[in-house]
Amino acid sequence: HLGQVVRRAHVNGEYFLLEKDGIPIAGLMSAEEFEDYLELQDPKVCEQIRESTLEYRKGKARQADDFLLELKANKRKKR
Repeated sequence: HLGQVVRRAHVNGEYFLLEKDGIPIAGLMSAEEFEDYLELQDPKVCEQIRESTLEYRKGKARQADDFLLELKANKRKKR
């Protein structure tokens, strides 16, 4: 039934622990989520997240729509 378990991990985002004699030996998650997990092991990525969180808390963030409008306006000015 491993195929069904893998499908549930992929489609539903469920996690599974594989045990031997009641001892957890491996975990199962979707490949996409595993890639995210691996990325978070990179200290550079963690530092970028920390810096952007600080900027957000200081109010330096803006709405994506506003940012896109600004980019489009700048592009028109360059033409």
